[in-house]
Amino acid sequence: MKAINLTALVTAILLSSTLNAAPVNINSASAQDIAESLSGVGINKAQAIVDYRKQNGEFKNAADIMQVKGIGNSTFDKNKADILIK
Repeated sequence: MKAINLTALVTAILLSSTLNAAPVNINSASAQDIAESLSGVGINKAQAIVDYRKQNGEFKNAADIMQVKGIGNSTFDKNKADILIK
């Protein structure tokens, strides 16, 4: 019974953090904000996004995020609704 309760608690925590994510402007957001907003993007990948932006200029469209090493189709597909370009 304790295992079921623990599993339910862990599931609730994981879902709540995913559901609280907000769309993020990848042309202006900090690495921390990107990591908190995009699923499957930790602080290292988020920093790579910021570094890419600094070296190459602003992203022209959301799909351009796939030019960043470590961001592929799967990560983009999971997050495309939450990636803003402004």
